[in-house]
Amino acid sequence: MSVNPQSLYEGWLNDPNIDAQTKEELRGIAGQERDIEDRFYRELEFGTGGLRGVMGAGTNRMNRYVVGKATQGFAHFLLGESASPAVVIAHDSRRNSDVYALEAACVLAANGIKTYLFPSLRPTPQLSFAVRDLKATGGIVVTASHNPPEYNGYKVYGADGGQLVPHQAEQVIQQIRLVESFDQVKRLTQQEAEAQGLLVWLGDAEDQRFVDAVAAQVVQPDQIKGAAGANLGIVFTPLHGAGNVPIQRVLAQAGFAKVSVVKEQEQPDGMFPTVKSPNPEEQEAFTLAVELAGEVEADIIIGTDPDCDRMGAVVKNDKGEFVVLSGNQSGALMVHYLLSNLQAQGKLPANGAVVKTIVTSEMGADIAASYGCQVFSTLTGFKYIGELMTRFEATGSHDFLFGYEESYGYLTGTYARDKDAVVASLLICEAAAYYKSQGKTLYEVLLELYAKHGTYLEKLESRTLKGKDGVEKIAAIMNDWRARPPAAIAGIAVKEALDYAKGLSGLPAENVLKYLLEDGSWFCLRPSGTEPKIKIYFAVRGQGLDEASAALKTLVDAVMARVDSLA
Repeated sequence: MSVNPQSLYEGWLNDPNIDAQTKEELRGIAGQERDIEDRFYRELEFGTGGLRGVMGAGTNRMNRYVVGKATQGFAHFLLGESASPAVVIAHDSRRNSDVYALEAACVLAANGIKTYLFPSLRPTPQLSFAVRDLKATGGIVVTASHNPPEYNGYKVYGADGGQLVPHQAEQVIQQIRLVESFDQVKRLTQQEAEAQGLLVWLGDAEDQRFVDAVAAQVVQPDQIKGAAGANLGIVFTPLHGAGNVPIQRVLAQAGFAKVSVVKEQEQPDGMFPTVKSPNPEEQEAFTLAVELAGEVEADIIIGTDPDCDRMGAVVKNDKGEFVVLSGNQSGALMVHYLLSNLQAQGKLPANGAVVKTIVTSEMGADIAASYGCQVFSTLTGFKYIGELMTRFEATGSHDFLFGYEESYGYLTGTYARDKDAVVASLLICEAAAYYKSQGKTLYEVLLELYAKHGTYLEKLESRTLKGKDGVEKIAAIMNDWRARPPAAIAGIAVKEALDYAKGLSGLPAENVLKYLLEDGSWFCLRPSGTEPKIKIYFAVRGQGLDEASAALKTLVDAVMARVDSLA
C-alpha cells in the first residue's frame, strides 16, 4: 500500500488526539518536503526487538503516540495470552524515557493490565529479572542502548524474561496494525491507574533481589571477599547511564574494595555530554576512565552503555598501555575463567552449555569444547540465547553456563534472559583479581589462550546509510552479494556461502550472509535491526598476532572495497 507522507503530515496536524506542542513542531517543518517525507514515509518499524528511532513528531519517529499505539497492540496480544496479564516496565537515562515508560503503563492500565513500574532508571537486565521474579506475563524497557542522544526505543519481553522472538513479535505486530488511529488507544491518567491498583511502583526490595541474584554468580566468593578482591584496582564508568548504582552495589557486596568511579560520567544524562557515543565498544568512550586509571593505578577499567546491558573492559597490554578488549576477547577470557574454575571445584556439569551467536568468534567455542561443554550458535540478538536457555530449562537437556555475543553482551546464571553488564562487570573483575593473585594480567592470560588455541582476531566494519535512500542502498548491497556470490576473496577460495534468509540449521529466517573461506577465516554481512546501518563482521585465525593481523587487514580491505563501491 502506497503512503502519502504529505497527507499523513496534514492528518497529524488535524488530529484532535495530537497535543499542541507536537503540532507546533510539525508546523515548523511546513513546506520542507524532504523532512516531511522522512518523518511520514513509513511507520516506525516494530521489529523483533521492538521500536527504535529518532525522537520527534511523525509516524517514523519515536514519540508517545507511536509508543501508545505499540502498547495498545501489545495489550491486545497479552489479553489473548492470559486471563490476568501483568507487565513490568523499566527505562534508561535517555530524554523522554520516563515519559514513554509512563505512557505505556497508562495504556496497559486502561486495558485492565496490572503494571509494575520502576520510578527511576534501571538496567535492562533488571527488567528481565523482574519479569521472572514477579511472575509477570510481559515486560517493556524504554531504551535505545548505545545509539546517539537523539534516539530512543522500546523493547518488549515475554513471560520468561526474554525479548520476544520472531514468531511472538509477529503476533504483536499484527495486533499493532489493527490499531488504525490514535483514538483507538485506551489510556488512563496516572492517578486513575494508581487508584484502581493497576499501576504499582517498584522500589528497594526489588533492587536488592536483583543485586543478590547477580552477586550469587561469583565463582570463588572466599577469594574475592579476601585479599584478591581487596587488592584489585577498578575504575568504572556508567557513561551517564543506568549502571552506576547496581554495579557499585554488586562489586561492594562481592568484596571489591578499590572501586573508583569516573565522576564526570557518573550521573544520568541523556545527552551523554562527555562522549561522542555512549558505547563501551569505542576507545574514545574510555578517555576519562583511562586518565583516572593512571591516577589511581588501576588494574582494570569497566564501562557500561546507557541501559547497562553491554560491558566493555580495558586492561594493560604487554607494553603497559591501556587497550579496550573486544567483545570476543572479553567473552573468551570469561569462558576460560568460569569453566576452568568450575572444573577445578568439581562443579562443571556433564551437560554444560555455552551459547554464542553466528557472528561471534569461534575462540570461546574452542575453549568451551576443550572443557567438554557443548556449544550452540544462534542468530544475532540475545533473544535467541534467552530462548535456548528457556528450552534447556524446560527439557533439562543442558545446564546453561554462559552466553555471549561479540557486541559486548554477556550472561552467566539463569536469573535473567537478557545480556547483563552488571554480572559481566562482576565476572571480568573476578577473573582479573584471580589472575592478579597469580601474578598475571588479563592480557597475559589472553596471550596464553592464543598460544594454546590459535590467534583469533576479529573486526567489525559498518556503514551508516540514513533515510529512505539508505534503506534502498542497504537492500542493494545485500542483493548484489546474493546475486554474485564470490568464488574467492583476497586470493582465498570461498568454501561455503550461508544465506540465513533461507532458515538454515533450523534457525529462523534472517537477512544475513556469511562466507566461510578455505583458510578458516570468515566474513558476514548483516543489516542492523536497530540502526540505519549495514554491519560487516570479519574473523581470522593465525599463528601469532602479526600473521593474524596481516590476514585480517587483507580480508577487510578486499570485502569493503566491494561494499563501498555499492554504498
